[in-house]
Amino acid sequence: MNELRLRYRCPKSSSGQFFFRIFGAAFLLTALSGPAAFAQVPSQVEAPTPHPSITSQLDQLRPNYVLRAGDQILIRAFEMEEISEKPFRIDGDGYLNLPVLGRIKAAGLTVERLESVLVDASKRYVRQPQISVTVVQFSSEPVFFVGAFKAPGIYPLGGQRTLVEMISAVGGLTPTASRRLKLTRRSEYGAIPLPNAVPLPDGSGSSVDINLASLQNNVNPAEDILLQPFDVLSVDRAEMVYVMGEVSHNGGLDLQEKDSLSVTQALTMAGGFTVTANTKTAWILRPISNTSRRAQIPLNMDRILKGQEIDKPLMPNDVLYVPKANFFLGDKRNLIMLLPMVVGLAGLGVALTR
Repeated sequence: MNELRLRYRCPKSSSGQFFFRIFGAAFLLTALSGPAAFAQVPSQVEAPTPHPSITSQLDQLRPNYVLRAGDQILIRAFEMEEISEKPFRIDGDGYLNLPVLGRIKAAGLTVERLESVLVDASKRYVRQPQISVTVVQFSSEPVFFVGAFKAPGIYPLGGQRTLVEMISAVGGLTPTASRRLKLTRRSEYGAIPLPNAVPLPDGSGSSVDINLASLQNNVNPAEDILLQPFDVLSVDRAEMVYVMGEVSHNGGLDLQEKDSLSVTQALTMAGGFTVTANTKTAWILRPISNTSRRAQIPLNMDRILKGQEIDKPLMPNDVLYVPKANFFLGDKRNLIMLLPMVVGLAGLGVALTR
């Protein structure tokens, strides 16, 4: 960074020297820190982590599935042919009866925990056992809850249960959940009985987006349908835009059901500018696809608020950044705010020399 040097000539009087030293120091500090700290766009803004696909989320749920009596599993075990690639059913007492390893308690354990138990039991026969467990048949008809639920997981359907009943049974949604739920159903259980349901591209079933506000606020919502085995209910985190810098409240704003939020709407929801905000220069920091970088879109907030420029939309994960004003290079309002300080310093300098 280039060094900034400030040269000035001081009058010969001591009061003049005192005043200009203080004024010069204040100017130098502002010149060095003000523009760099307040008028520059931040180089890095952490972007929210993107959500995985439903398939990968299901893969994350399966190791945490709690095994039950009647579940059938497939064990893959390196160097243990007696149990490898063979299906075993958990009996009514919750045990697996395995060749070589004997009777092992399985019901009540997660898939991941059972793998650890089998590894420990196999160490008597194999030096470094490698074992994986897959549920190939469930004892009861499962429903999958993935995403922003308070307790995502695989749950037994247990008869005829509606969408609202099952959401309540798993504890509901997290505070940061989106207001939109996606239901996916296998084709062998029929099409989803809602008019906005669409077939999946591969023909394996159908899916539908459901507005949670309608589901929760209506007495008998049409969307409160009976669930079927192997239904997948997924909810993403709410899509947000973020406001940073010289506004009253920094943070995220929930888009709810909207596709975008205007700059003035976001500014209003954030409590407006602070007294030190630069109202002429702001930026939208927009994520660039498949990178960790953001594009910088300049804004003249003053002209937007006066209706002289179009109010631009903020898209999901955008950041609206409002910098601090440069007092010496800013508008007349800043100079007026600075004038009492200058006069006060001059008076102090004269008083000290008397």
